[in-house]
Amino acid sequence: MSSIGEGPSGAEPHGGNGPELLDRVLAGTPPAESPLRHVERLPARPARHGEWPEWVPARVLRALRARGTELPWSHQSRAAEAAHGGEHVVLATGTASGKSLAYQLPVLAALERDPRATALYLSPTKALGADQLRAVEELGLDGIRPATHDGDTPTEEREWTRAHSRWVFTNPDMLHHSILPRHHRWARLFRGLTHVVVDECHTYRGVFGSHIALLLRRLHRIARHHGSHPVFVLASATIAEPAQLGQRLTGQRCLAVTEDGSPRGARAVALWEPPLLDEITGENGVPVRRSAGAETARVLSDLVLESARCLAFVRSRVGAELAAVGAGRALREVAPELADRVAAYRGGYLPEQRRELERALLSGKLLALTTTNALELGVDISGLDAVVLAGYPGTLASFWQQAGRAGREGGDALVVFVARDDPLDTYLVHHPSAVFDKPVEATVLDPGNPHVLHPHLECAAAELPLGEHDLDAFGGAAAREAVEELRSAGRLRARPKGWYWTSRTPPHRTVELRGSGGQQVMVVEGDTGRVLGTVDPESAHGLVHPGAVYLHRGESFVVDELDTEEGIALVHAEDPEWHTTPREETDITVLETQRGHRLAPSVAAHLGSVEVTSRVVGYLRRLPSGEILDQAPLDLPARRLTTLAVWYTLDQESLTGSAPGSAGLDPARVPGALHAAEHAAIGLLPLFATCDRWDIGGVSTASHPDTGEATVFVHDGHPGGAGFAERGFAALHPWLAATREAIVSCECPAGCPSCVQSPKCGNGNEPLDKAGAVAVLDVVLAGDQAVPTE
Repeated sequence: MSSIGEGPSGAEPHGGNGPELLDRVLAGTPPAESPLRHVERLPARPARHGEWPEWVPARVLRALRARGTELPWSHQSRAAEAAHGGEHVVLATGTASGKSLAYQLPVLAALERDPRATALYLSPTKALGADQLRAVEELGLDGIRPATHDGDTPTEEREWTRAHSRWVFTNPDMLHHSILPRHHRWARLFRGLTHVVVDECHTYRGVFGSHIALLLRRLHRIARHHGSHPVFVLASATIAEPAQLGQRLTGQRCLAVTEDGSPRGARAVALWEPPLLDEITGENGVPVRRSAGAETARVLSDLVLESARCLAFVRSRVGAELAAVGAGRALREVAPELADRVAAYRGGYLPEQRRELERALLSGKLLALTTTNALELGVDISGLDAVVLAGYPGTLASFWQQAGRAGREGGDALVVFVARDDPLDTYLVHHPSAVFDKPVEATVLDPGNPHVLHPHLECAAAELPLGEHDLDAFGGAAAREAVEELRSAGRLRARPKGWYWTSRTPPHRTVELRGSGGQQVMVVEGDTGRVLGTVDPESAHGLVHPGAVYLHRGESFVVDELDTEEGIALVHAEDPEWHTTPREETDITVLETQRGHRLAPSVAAHLGSVEVTSRVVGYLRRLPSGEILDQAPLDLPARRLTTLAVWYTLDQESLTGSAPGSAGLDPARVPGALHAAEHAAIGLLPLFATCDRWDIGGVSTASHPDTGEATVFVHDGHPGGAGFAERGFAALHPWLAATREAIVSCECPAGCPSCVQSPKCGNGNEPLDKAGAVAVLDVVLAGDQAVPTE
């Protein structure tokens, strides 16, 4: 639908166009000290309208026009026509491009045409679902009866939704835990189901995406059982290979609609690197940069002084709060009357609080909001004068989704990307082409991961006995093998009509969609017994170890005790000035080499299954500035993870020899060189796979017992793998070339968090050899052969 970003006529004027705003923010900064690394000018795009489809009911058309939509944009009408005609559709267009209208049209037409028809809407967050429900309610169409069904819905309202609602707005978690296990009670919904809307589908990646892909297959199976054949309509940010993503998520062939017909104002995008601090040093005395959060607060305060309406995206809830406080503090010193016109906006706020903040920003009462990705995913705030990104959000899709909140028709806007002290952020600000010339990533997920597939097959069998014909949708041969393993383990029972769940207790509660399964660790406030949240068992040692600072809805807690056998972490409320970072030691064993090729006679690359043995051995306490207070030891048991890894090997001569093409390293430097190359590679893999550096890990060694050579491993951090190592193997040369460039581009003399230091290194970032890492990568990248290995 049309953007609601234009404020009322009485709002104060905005603060100028993008280039002018940037000049004012930089005013007074000597050129030699400028944090600006690059500015890209993105031209405006005019609107391209489509026509209203003939099948849109008259009263729906009247309601949309009354809400200000005179004509659909071209991509809206094309996607709506396809979905109305029975095609599964993926609409992948930019922020504020009106994707909601594209699915509203076919859904509302179906509900108008058949009084028994129903629809289902799925979103990754409750806040987004509530916003989309509100948009449908505001159309004022009697008989549609839209309603929400999520964890906050009271019991009596859930009963009404199940009995009467024709368009149910929910999320994957409720579909899994509440609707599918009780599908017979939802028979009215499933019998009439014409459309399933999957919003913001680009967020379904990695293990989470693999869970959602299998959940949607279960949904489709239950709908068929009740006699319906719904059309899937998926909405996404701009991504690579949207049709393939749609098919991997739904199991159905999908039409991709990607040509964006919505208008967009011109934008100036600035790449900004905070300065190194002279007075503060980090681990091992290395230099650290001014934090992205503190720099963002400074930029934000300058923008507010220019009366610019702006938004800052910060990666954590606490970071969003601190950035707002920092900007307000800076404004009190120079313009006290503006200090209260900055606020934080994040998950954990009540819906009415969020609506109030949105209205205040749109009206001009507030000039700036600091937020997590709560304002990335679909909440309709756009047309702003400026957007600041405090750190790379993990993918180019998210980068452009957040940047897209800036822009007015007929006027320039400003986007400022403030780099964190991180190899990937450093690389991007020094290599603008990686931001502006590179296509957005393909979303990586693997529904065939046995650690994800097995529990979903159990859930499917508990919902309806699994027949032979069902297994093709769940992966064919892999599903048949999994079913046989579950039967052998006594989890499923074979009968002439299929495989049955063996227990009276449904398995759904043991499956966590946002993790890899297994018993979750509950985080409990010791004094009150209040359950604050849960943590994946794989992450518990790193996130809720004794002494860890645990953040929940803007509140800080310190962990007193972790009992992994009982699945509980006890915490107490405390707001220390520091945060904690775990230190982990890791060993790796090669179980099976699946693929490999030789890059040069002395260098080979491989992909395969590995067992990772890791143990959290301590943690650091850091101030927000990056300064380290101290390191505390921990005594926690080792954990084992079977997953996928990509690795490369080098023989001794290529590292220490003097022949042309060798690294020429002294043998004593080899461990530090490999270690630094490993850290930097982990930092840069998110540029090529839709992951965060915390989704992956690595190990390096001068001589690995399974390869017999110097080896650098990078592995997925989830059981069975999440597709990240495979993407790294496929893009090995560009990935490692970018890794080398990130190290070379960093201005530090011997290695820092911006290039080769890792925030989670179990060895205290020792030894590290920055120059040696470049020499190692030069040897690997010099190979131009790709001959399969034995």
